[in-house]
Amino acid sequence: MRPFDGKRVLLGVSGSIAAYKAADLASKLTQAGALVDVAMTDAATKFVGPVTFRSVTCRPVLTDLFDLESDGAIEHIALAKAADVMVVAPATANMLYKLAHGQADDPISVIALATHAPLLVAPAMDGGMWEHPAVQANVESLRTRGVAFAGPAAGRMASGITGIGRLVETPELMGRIAPILGRSGALAGIGVVVSAGGTEEPIDPVRVVTNRSSGKMGYAIAEAARDSGATVTLVAAPTALPDPVGVTTVSVGTAAEMAEAVNEACSTARVLIMAAAVADYRPRSPRGEKIKKGDAASLTVEMERTNDIIASAPRSLLRVGFAAESNDLLANGLQKLESKGLDMVVVNDISRSDIGFGSDDNQVTLLARAGSPEELPLMSKQDVAWAIVDRIAALLR
Repeated sequence: MRPFDGKRVLLGVSGSIAAYKAADLASKLTQAGALVDVAMTDAATKFVGPVTFRSVTCRPVLTDLFDLESDGAIEHIALAKAADVMVVAPATANMLYKLAHGQADDPISVIALATHAPLLVAPAMDGGMWEHPAVQANVESLRTRGVAFAGPAAGRMASGITGIGRLVETPELMGRIAPILGRSGALAGIGVVVSAGGTEEPIDPVRVVTNRSSGKMGYAIAEAARDSGATVTLVAAPTALPDPVGVTTVSVGTAAEMAEAVNEACSTARVLIMAAAVADYRPRSPRGEKIKKGDAASLTVEMERTNDIIASAPRSLLRVGFAAESNDLLANGLQKLESKGLDMVVVNDISRSDIGFGSDDNQVTLLARAGSPEELPLMSKQDVAWAIVDRIAALLR
């Protein structure tokens, strides 16, 4: 089960111009399967109307504790008790003060006192306000009590100045909320190492031998493992993807660098998932200076084998490999499973344009040491990642 499915998220929106981003967050949470209850301060309604949040969540919006005609005004304590997580985004300097000092005079601050759900706060204010000692004292007080923070981010403010104080974007907020909801998931407390992307083996200071891996599959697996409660280290070869939130990302270039980083990360892990497209060969003698084209009609580069990272990983780990094949998929996948003594191999057809390198979708077959091959239907790489994590959790059990 994905972390947002059926979970109750209390979203508190306080009076900042960044309240418009909260509407997008409410929408994305709802699309992800969460039941989102929104509470707003009076100041927040001056920026974004309650009807906006009711429209994207299809649920009542709490704006006034004393208006008996307001949906949820009487049931706010029940909302507090039902919440799986409470998120205050944006959180103004005034709201941080209320949360830190236990003041309860608006829907958000009242619910925050009544709920036992984890609290995530996403500040939004002018840079000078965020840096003020009084605000920082309130932040420190909340952190000491276990409140989690997302941001603030640096950038241009509504005032026109540039500094730290912007509300973080929706993808980062989603990435902060998901691990909170998944903290007791199927991989809770388990260390997981995931590799992703395509390694680059230098020919000279300019040119490399590489492949067309986008890293999307590995990144999706790292996020799914994170959202299942795991402590995740992502060893990433060069990609165009942003680092996943809540994941320790180690950037590498070559196969040798990846091997070193994976070996180090595995010392505290239980699971290794090698989704990276690691070069099988590298130039034997990379040039120290750029090779000039000159008049030569051809160029020969002598290659040598790279080390097999997953085959040399400790057998005490649950090891999952990928077999990116263009023919004889099952035969080649089974050969990899047996020859390297893996626990599972994920086989995919790289010859298909709809699921090949760079695609957002994939169709794979899962081969485990016990049981029959399991062919999954065409689905998004995020869904494939969840299927893989589910199988890993079953193997661990």
